[in-house]
Amino acid sequence: MDAFYVTLHITLVFQFISFGSSTCLFGCSCTDDILGRSLLCMETSMGEIPVDIPHDFIKIRIEKSHLTELPRGSFSKVPALEFLWLNFNEIALMNMKSLERLANLTELRLQGNKLTSVPWTAFQDTPKLKILDLKHNHLDVLPEHALRYLPALTYLDLSFNQLSVIAKEVFINWPLFQIAEKAWAKEGMVSNVVLGLHDNPWLCDCRLKGFVEFTRAVSPPIILMNSYLMCSGPALKAHKFFHEIQLKSCMRPVTSAPETNITLPLGANATLTCLVKGRPEPTIQWMYSLKIIRGFTNIDEETFSSQLLIPSLHLADRGLYTCTANNFIGNSSVNITVNIASSDSSLPLLPPVPMLSSEENAYIEIHIAKQTVYGITLEWHAATENPAETWFTIHFGKYDSPKKEMIYIGPGINSYSVSNLLPVTKYEVCVTLKNHPPREGQCIVFVTGSDISEMEQKERLIHIIVIVCAMVLAVPVGMYACTTEARFSCVDRFVDLWRMHRMHDENLQEGARQGTFDSLQATSDEALCKSSMEKPTKRRRSEDKSKGGSAAYLY
Repeated sequence: MDAFYVTLHITLVFQFISFGSSTCLFGCSCTDDILGRSLLCMETSMGEIPVDIPHDFIKIRIEKSHLTELPRGSFSKVPALEFLWLNFNEIALMNMKSLERLANLTELRLQGNKLTSVPWTAFQDTPKLKILDLKHNHLDVLPEHALRYLPALTYLDLSFNQLSVIAKEVFINWPLFQIAEKAWAKEGMVSNVVLGLHDNPWLCDCRLKGFVEFTRAVSPPIILMNSYLMCSGPALKAHKFFHEIQLKSCMRPVTSAPETNITLPLGANATLTCLVKGRPEPTIQWMYSLKIIRGFTNIDEETFSSQLLIPSLHLADRGLYTCTANNFIGNSSVNITVNIASSDSSLPLLPPVPMLSSEENAYIEIHIAKQTVYGITLEWHAATENPAETWFTIHFGKYDSPKKEMIYIGPGINSYSVSNLLPVTKYEVCVTLKNHPPREGQCIVFVTGSDISEMEQKERLIHIIVIVCAMVLAVPVGMYACTTEARFSCVDRFVDLWRMHRMHDENLQEGARQGTFDSLQATSDEALCKSSMEKPTKRRRSEDKSKGGSAAYLY
């Protein structure tokens, strides 16, 4: 009898232990093999790392399960874990302590996620890590000491990311690179280390010089998975392989000008030229009377030539023009003086004053022709006496900025694209005759979308605002302007106000009014209505009194 109870007790204990060790997560499968216990979760809807993962797993594979982040101590309850595969999820955030208590981890695969950066100090907790797979993410930066805490790594895949510039010090500071080949063999380590760096948008300018030289000199035990690395830019080096290019060291911009003192008769066309040498490619801009003016830049291998065109010189155009070039090393500038010769040398030139042409009352119709994720395209029509000789000036900048960028547009051109707009920003763009200040009906005010990370949503927001803005442009200031974040009640209110104001504007053509009203699309169901008759900023209030304006203001 005693033997029976002993046998029963042992059987129950064995079953209890077996039951405990076979616990598995809902929707997943668990297996035992020669390597130990494994957890496999494929195409589940868990959304986050489970907190009740049994502690005895050696391998965990959670893929296509909508994981969005790796919080602190994600797998700290599984200290025996050696293989962790989290491929094809939506992980965008990785806590710097997400790998704590994983001292035995040797393989980490995060392929096909949405990581834009990695907290490289997190690998202090994984000293035995040999395989790190980060391909098909959105990594755009690799810090100089990124590999410092990966002394045992034998496989690193960074291919198919957004890396454009890497310093050679990233690999020079890598402990594995500093150990001689004989030392590796002596210590019994794997002789080869495989690097995957291909299919990144490499920007082959001076900043990549050290890295290009490193890839050319690399040899076993370090092996490139694909040694044919290709440039994506700049334009002169795009689609060329690293071994086909020669890069020079970076240098601060140096500016010069063929002529620094120009004298021309009144009404002549002036071309100011600024020559710049610098690496990498500098940003060049012109300044006149505290206004930023955009020039036209040409690239000739080593020298950048920027030209500023001033058509039909007026007295207001004379003065000091400054060409400034900037890159990450420094900046440089050169001044060019423009003088206007007097037809009668005995008469002194009058002080600079704005010169308005005989077409100062010319009608300019401006509208938004296209909206994209990144910007807008303007189109305008001007009724002038000499369209073949009419120049225009585009005034563009943030709504409240006193300094607007000025772009001169030559005859025959009636469109211009504005790109690289910031999110949640109010802008103003005006089209005027050359050297004329913006007047009533020549400006559009618009607001960009609120979420730059959601590209499609941002495109929709810009589309809604611009369409409504263009619609309100042709009606009096008393109108309501609709922006995002509201409902269809806005449209009803807008219709009532539109009908009320139409009787006060007999000069507004019926066809134009109907056309602009019909341009309101059904996609504006998220609009917010505000009256421009409410107290706006002091600057706009004073302008409205003088203009009786017709531009749309979105608040």
